[in-house]
Amino acid sequence: MASIAAAVMLVAGLTACSGAGGDLAQQYRAGDSKGFISADGTVHEYKPGDQPKAIAYSGTLDDGEDVSNKTYAGKVTVVNFWWANCAPCRTEAPILEESAQHFAGQDVAFLGVNTYDQAATSQSFAKEFGITYPSVIDVDTKSVTAAFADIVPLSATPSTVILGKDGRPTARIIGPVPDPSILNALITTALDEKS
Repeated sequence: MASIAAAVMLVAGLTACSGAGGDLAQQYRAGDSKGFISADGTVHEYKPGDQPKAIAYSGTLDDGEDVSNKTYAGKVTVVNFWWANCAPCRTEAPILEESAQHFAGQDVAFLGVNTYDQAATSQSFAKEFGITYPSVIDVDTKSVTAAFADIVPLSATPSTVILGKDGRPTARIIGPVPDPSILNALITTALDEKS
């Protein structure tokens, strides 16, 4: 009986933050772990010289403004994939904002990518959690999500990617950001890299 309860909780957890697609839950029900995504805040840093190519992306912010990788050229950019009812996304929101404030005035930008909600919900979330950085609404086009598909699995929400000043990924966190000090260290490393 305990194993059935655990399985039910696991399926619920897999569907909780994978958006409408539910790919992970489907994989679990099928009994295969192909594409399994750890949701424990796993950090991966890319070594200089082994970083993936620069990521080109574009989208529309929740205020209707257009944004692209060119908007942040020459800055370290922290790109966070989230949606409003994802419990881990809600937990990490204050951590991301704390880091955004820590690096205010430096060559660092934060960009949210809302993978599931429309603009009004995204703006309500920002107001509730005091988020000061913008978010792309990616639910309809998935264009920004697709641009990062080689770095972050499509169903991995939340996830965070740090892009160096040249637009190349320097680190990623699959799952919620575990602590502001970890995120700050990753950003500092990216800031210190020679372009």
